[in-house]
Amino acid sequence: MATTTNAVPVSLAEIARIAGVGRAAVSNWRRRHDSFPSRIGGTDVSPQFSLSEVEQWLRDNGKLNDVAGREFLWPRFEALGSRDASGLAVAEAARRMRSPRARSTPTGLSEEARDVAGEAARLGRSEGQRETFEFLLQRWLDTHVRQLSTTPAPLASLMARIALGTRLGEDTGELTVFDPACGTGHLPVAAAEEYSGQGLTLLGCERDPALAALATARLGFVTEGRAGTRTEIVTADALRADPFAGLRADIALCNPPFNERDWGYEELATDQRWIHGLPPRTEPELAWVQHLLTHLRPGGTAVVVLPPAVASRKAGRRIRGSLLRTGMLRAVVALPPGCAQPHSVSLQLWVLRAAPDGPASAGPAAQDALLVDATRLAKPGAREQGPDWEPLTDFVLSAVSQLDVPEGELPDGAVRIPLLDLLDDEVDVTPGRYTSAGGDPSGVDLAASWDELTGSLGQLTELAHHLSRLGLSEGESRTTATVGDLVKAGALTFRAGQQAGDATESARDAGMPLLTVSDLLTDGNPSSRVASEDAQTVAEEGDVVVAGVVRAFRAWVHEGPPIALGPQLYVLRVEPAKLSAHFLAGCLRAPSNGRQAGTHASSSSRVDIRRLHVLQLPLDEQAGYAEAFRHLTAFKQLLTRADALGEQLADDISDRLAAGGLAAGR
Repeated sequence: MATTTNAVPVSLAEIARIAGVGRAAVSNWRRRHDSFPSRIGGTDVSPQFSLSEVEQWLRDNGKLNDVAGREFLWPRFEALGSRDASGLAVAEAARRMRSPRARSTPTGLSEEARDVAGEAARLGRSEGQRETFEFLLQRWLDTHVRQLSTTPAPLASLMARIALGTRLGEDTGELTVFDPACGTGHLPVAAAEEYSGQGLTLLGCERDPALAALATARLGFVTEGRAGTRTEIVTADALRADPFAGLRADIALCNPPFNERDWGYEELATDQRWIHGLPPRTEPELAWVQHLLTHLRPGGTAVVVLPPAVASRKAGRRIRGSLLRTGMLRAVVALPPGCAQPHSVSLQLWVLRAAPDGPASAGPAAQDALLVDATRLAKPGAREQGPDWEPLTDFVLSAVSQLDVPEGELPDGAVRIPLLDLLDDEVDVTPGRYTSAGGDPSGVDLAASWDELTGSLGQLTELAHHLSRLGLSEGESRTTATVGDLVKAGALTFRAGQQAGDATESARDAGMPLLTVSDLLTDGNPSSRVASEDAQTVAEEGDVVVAGVVRAFRAWVHEGPPIALGPQLYVLRVEPAKLSAHFLAGCLRAPSNGRQAGTHASSSSRVDIRRLHVLQLPLDEQAGYAEAFRHLTAFKQLLTRADALGEQLADDISDRLAAGGLAAGR
């Protein structure tokens, strides 16, 4: 292995991204060209190469085409090491892009970081300053996705639109927006993009210096050339040392840190912001809620992202009750899973409003609260992919638009609940608790479910009749071969799934679905996506996919677009002249086959795919078996569907009967 002093390392995936090709193409170059740079680090599975050597090789071999210089720039930022060092360097690059004559340099930057920032600034002036900064920022966010919690752009836009549409008072043509935990500025950016007026002030706090610097840089680009706009991001802990004490903003947007016990409970016990009560140590989110309300002008609106437990935890019921009684908690929106991190949780939006000042600006008296359940808009298996934002946004905005219209018509899934009904011993404001009753299926829905169940039972009867008439021999044993034997004979190829890189916001929109064993144990749908160039093992249509773990053992023929496979999943690609894919999958998924090939030390034990047995039959004889296996698969799928339909119908009718829904005379 060659060693290069101070070389910037890049992986195969990064080389593929630089050259605009798939990772497989780079692996192919490495095998076919003796001149391809030697590995300088990493492992045989994940090798690393010198960026400068790779760049020279790509240029010499005509592989660059129209690749932007920023593709070569990012690995140098990544090579700075820590998250903070690279983040501050990206922010410094943005500062130099916007102020090329600036002489002073922030303290804490290494000489190497200053050099990289200067190079980025020069590149930005030739390839587009904002485009270069946004590219570097997105790469930084993608690289450190596990350490950061950001607000996706569609959610930030929705929050800004809710706040702008529900604030009370006259529109003076000036707007002050406040975010006390702004991160890299997703929410202030959304507010700037949604507000069309000229007088705009964007204020924010962020305790992480790197995030605060990036937010400042980002807002500088967003508001550039916009008259009457002022921005200020302060590096501070907004709860412990509020740098904007006395501020009264028109709207406040916030996605605060969740479940932080060390938020300042002891030192802030007598703080004047707790007009609704001292937040318990276990309720830091309610501290952020009251902090936001303190910084709103009369009639101003705040929209905050909160975990669902805040709506029902016993420790917070006194504060929730006070927020309701004073009319400050106006609406709670339950979002489908996947809207933001953590993606497996159905987060909530709380819409808060400061009390109007005086009768002239007072809105309708708050006698109720609006509860909106948008969880029904979740897509199957969309924990990581996120929801379909267009219908979700339309639904939420249509519901919230009726916030101050007492007689307004609400969409299904939204209800107005009188405060007297909410102010019980629990003060639970979880929307699903109140909207489920309104979501009972109609008579038409029940009739459609009965029709579907009847049709499924009819198909089951036909398949049962067909399968019962199969001529099954007894006691006859046929010759078999293992998967390993078939690979050696050239009847199929075999590849194991690999651990993919972190799913990123950009990959969720445009990448390839990634199937894992965990997905198979839930609903069977991919819950994340991976950039296509990072997908190491891909199942194409017609391939056989096998789960090689005892608790999820199964085999099937993949249908549809290509899909990436995670660890413990395997793709088998048959040679059509020798083997039928459906015949192979049917043989492999036999329960006895999995038992003999598994280790069985525990439910998480692996199945040795190479030891699975397959009947040795001529291709024409395989066709009859393949058809029988397909019928058997359809039979099992219909059984599962009929079981789910029957359970749901029984539950729905039971609820209807318990509510006195039996027609008179029946």
